[in-house]
Amino acid sequence: MRLVLAAMPWQAIHRPSLPVGLLHSLVRQQCPGVEVVEYHGGIRWAEYMMSVGDLTPSDYTRVADNGVFQGLGDLVFSGALYDDPQWRAAELRATAKSFGFDTATVLRMRALTAGFVESAAAEVLLPEPDVVGFTSTFMQNVPSLALARRLKELRPDLQVVFGGANCDGPMGHALHRNHRYVDFVVRGEGEEVFPALLDRIHSGAGVADVPGVCWWDGERSVANPQPTRSVAPGKIPIPDFDGWRDTLEGSPTREHISPELVVESSRGCWWGEKHHCTFCGLNGSLMAFRSKSAEQFWTELRTLVERYRILDVAMVDNIFDMAYLKTLLPRLAAADWDLRIHYEIKSNMRADQLAALREAGIVLVQPGIESLNGRVLKIMDKGVDGASNVRVLRDCEDLHMTVDWNYLYGFPGERPEDYRGVIAQIPALVHLQPPQGESRILLERFSPNFDRPELGFARREPAAFSRYVYNLPDSELEDLVYFFDCDDGGITGDVVDALCAALDRWRRDYPGSFLIMDDRGGEIVVDDRRAGWAGARHRLSGWHADAYRALSRRRTVPGLRTRLEGNGHTVAESELREWLRELLANGLVFADGDGWVALATTGAPTKLVEGAGDSEKVMA
Repeated sequence: MRLVLAAMPWQAIHRPSLPVGLLHSLVRQQCPGVEVVEYHGGIRWAEYMMSVGDLTPSDYTRVADNGVFQGLGDLVFSGALYDDPQWRAAELRATAKSFGFDTATVLRMRALTAGFVESAAAEVLLPEPDVVGFTSTFMQNVPSLALARRLKELRPDLQVVFGGANCDGPMGHALHRNHRYVDFVVRGEGEEVFPALLDRIHSGAGVADVPGVCWWDGERSVANPQPTRSVAPGKIPIPDFDGWRDTLEGSPTREHISPELVVESSRGCWWGEKHHCTFCGLNGSLMAFRSKSAEQFWTELRTLVERYRILDVAMVDNIFDMAYLKTLLPRLAAADWDLRIHYEIKSNMRADQLAALREAGIVLVQPGIESLNGRVLKIMDKGVDGASNVRVLRDCEDLHMTVDWNYLYGFPGERPEDYRGVIAQIPALVHLQPPQGESRILLERFSPNFDRPELGFARREPAAFSRYVYNLPDSELEDLVYFFDCDDGGITGDVVDALCAALDRWRRDYPGSFLIMDDRGGEIVVDDRRAGWAGARHRLSGWHADAYRALSRRRTVPGLRTRLEGNGHTVAESELREWLRELLANGLVFADGDGWVALATTGAPTKLVEGAGDSEKVMA
């Protein structure tokens, strides 16, 4: 039996497909009679655009990275799915233009899709497979469906299987019942189900008892109940990325990219088990947190790094396992491999915990900051406030750690005053890393906002772009799609404009801004070289210096006063509040609700400053 595992566009071409790598290893272990071939459609599509369309890998990456919330990648391929190059061409053009994509480039991509699907079909069928398995997440649906349809036209006896995040829950059944050329869909995790399905296909036995599988009973689509038990971490194999490496190394795209490994140490979210962030649907139907032992993950990471000689590692975990601080990080730090690891973390990690991450090579973090206002963060159920989030930005600046975050707004129940206080203080934050962008929240399937209309999104309908992508009625799209349109919640109009303008200025001013604290014991000198502020040196001594040191973490006024009393300083609360207001006016502290935190960094960060010529490094 021969199996082709396919990862279609818009899989990131600089990273391997983790599902393909996992399933390849799994099939090799559990199905020794199955020969596995991989098809890396993302790389092939980038190559095709280079050779036939005179486009570049950067054009591919622009859509892959930035087009998901508009469904742009699916819309590009929808013409190939429906054998109509002009399918919703006006909507494709309008979508590209509205969201800042080059219209001519996007239309050129659309014109190339039919030829690419023919080329892909020829390559996939060359080894004469019995089964082709597609993994689908976000914008991989339509490219995968377009190829699957053509494969079945050319080889009606071929068995086509879909799986992945786009097949979770009702989405998988909708995908199956609306596309007759898809023989099976695996809903939920595939480590236990997929080998069993291959065995049934090979033997010709039925699949009515295989959990989570959608199959055809004549012309009727049947969806077996999804497994309720999650896959134990010990059953997750080390992924095999040989096929991706070989494809990439032989590809003309290779000189355009810096490859990264993709690894997972856990699934689910331990915070979400207790407090599911209201906007987040990323964990799908399985929230239960489970992580690999430090020994298992260390063995996996070491194996992959040594085999592929790649030091950039992107972790796909939704949250860092705090137990790893003691069990895993010391091993990573001792390895001294110069790893550059990206992890999602909780934004309440202490400075010493962040330092342990940095020592272990975790240099890029995504802390889920989302907002700098405690009231809005409470609506999100994030469990932190604005002062705590600013503190983590400051600590990461001290540690030379890159912070990946976006500012979200549009939550039902938020008020203009929740933003005006933040907007007024953003000029004081320009020395800290700004958000990459800002956006109104989307309504995602599986999120509390979706599952609980009483949270404020009573009206929901499939995202408008899905009507352009698929030739299906809303009744089917309601089960098929992940993103939904709804009435805007929260702030609008002038407040949104003011927030966006303030964040734009933050991004503009960050590269050349510094606010550095020199603690000399007897006094603290704060050197202010932030854009928009008159250059100044602020000197703090006595209880002022002790108080500023204490504000290295978020504190309330009573808590700060108690801390000062412990250090032998008796300060009236009124005097303390007056001093804090003075610091606030000088942009030396950030205030949110009853929380205060110091803004000055203790080190001199290195930043890249874009000038008229090449970028230059500036160190304060």
